[in-house]
Amino acid sequence: MTEDVLTSSEGAAGFLSLNRPKALHALTLEMCHEMSAALGEWANDDAVKAVIIDHSEGRGFCAGGDIAFLRNSAINDGGVSGRKFFHDEYQLNHQLFTYGKPVVAFMDGITMGGGVGISQPAQFRVATEHTRLAMPETGIGLFPDVGGGWYLSRLGGRLGQFLALTGARLDGAECLWAGLATHYLPSETLGEAKERIAHGHEPGGVLASLAATPPPARIEGNASAIVRHFASDQFEDILASLESDDSEWAAKELATLRTKSPQTCKVALRQLATSATLVDFAENMAMEYRIASRVLTRPDFAEGVRAVITDKTNDPQWDPPTPEGVTDDLLDAIFAPLPKGEEWVPLELK
Repeated sequence: MTEDVLTSSEGAAGFLSLNRPKALHALTLEMCHEMSAALGEWANDDAVKAVIIDHSEGRGFCAGGDIAFLRNSAINDGGVSGRKFFHDEYQLNHQLFTYGKPVVAFMDGITMGGGVGISQPAQFRVATEHTRLAMPETGIGLFPDVGGGWYLSRLGGRLGQFLALTGARLDGAECLWAGLATHYLPSETLGEAKERIAHGHEPGGVLASLAATPPPARIEGNASAIVRHFASDQFEDILASLESDDSEWAAKELATLRTKSPQTCKVALRQLATSATLVDFAENMAMEYRIASRVLTRPDFAEGVRAVITDKTNDPQWDPPTPEGVTDDLLDAIFAPLPKGEEWVPLELK
């Protein structure tokens, strides 16, 4: 048991309320276990008609996973405990994706990394004026995991590739426009929405009745530029395309990409290209577990977390330092099958 996530059932709804406000509700291994156990119980409880994922106080819905824990594992135990974290977190992601009852995720605040992983599998994904959604992993030598390959590769107009590489933040209106949210509600109506769902009303009808028209989606104005400049699955092509454009927007995005790990930018592009061809979410999670198992102990992850999160110097020394140094052979090794018995398999198939 952990108080970092509060599980309860109220009327017809099961509640998973993230409760780690000082860390913006970033997920720990214990939180993943607690959520998974509650979902298992509610799956067989006829009284629970829907599941609500929200958060207690604070700005975050969920800022990601326990990055400090993962870096410590990479440095001190060869990634053993970090791989366990990824393994079990991905089980939760898959459990939510295949869940037999409606799940409603209230993304009212910062929704990044692991927060995307527990909200995007939900049938109903609610954005508000407080929503800030991003997959910023390439900035710390990681990649958009927790199902990110599946969701981002299925967005229109190369938006997924743009988000994966740049880590750009989307507000609530932009999430609705992109399809990452199903509804846009003013934050003051969330309590009423949860209460109606708990009283047994169908979630889709409740959310539709309380939905508001969002402001214009600002990113829509750059949609054609994103399609043009992020068209290739080769990172060098994307950089060259942005370099050829003298607009302020292109210069800004190029400068952003120059700060990211060349290794994991290339990993993300291959990840999304592969994910787009898959028909089974479990296959995607198995692939992402292979990547995570390798990237966790590569130099860029520990160095990226040090520079961006721990020391906040923002001066990561990437290895390899250039896109050209990230060879196809290196990518092949990162994506290669794991040794027998180490592959990720959904719990129900074990």
